[in-house]
Amino acid sequence: MMISFPGPARGHGGTAQAKGELMPGKNDSTNCIIGEGSIFEGRFYVNGSILIEGKFQGDIRTDEQLIVGPTGKVKTDIQARKVTIAGTLIGNIMATEEVTLLHTGKVLGNITTPKLSVEPGVITEGKVTITSGQADETRKLIEESFGTETEDAFSSLIKEKKKEKAKDREKEDTGR
Repeated sequence: MMISFPGPARGHGGTAQAKGELMPGKNDSTNCIIGEGSIFEGRFYVNGSILIEGKFQGDIRTDEQLIVGPTGKVKTDIQARKVTIAGTLIGNIMATEEVTLLHTGKVLGNITTPKLSVEPGVITEGKVTITSGQADETRKLIEESFGTETEDAFSSLIKEKKKEKAKDREKEDTGR
């Protein structure tokens, strides 16, 4: 594990808090801040919210909120209750409550969450799965909702169209 603090770690007084966009409120438990200019590599399991405005690579998990600030550069898979991305993330996001991608956010990876908010200006590539709180059952729920009778109706329609085309070809062939 490498920890580097080339400059002062930024605490609660940054521009993000002044705008009210990124920092959890004073009553929320922000147990960890990786400040702008800081570098952290390794495993990070935090009880409480995390704000990353520096660079992080490794494994990170929290049962609360994880925020990648506008200057944050993160390479990891994230597991958290809520995730807000205003910086750059290479990795997958698995959120149990909500993911918010702010206009400066950039994500290369898959997102799985019950709720997704995306501001104009976001850049992302990957698969998005909206779970409605039921991550393991998403595919099954959608397929069941579509229903076998719908699938059968489409199959019947396709068969009928094929029959019509065959009859039209037959008429063309006999009419020559």
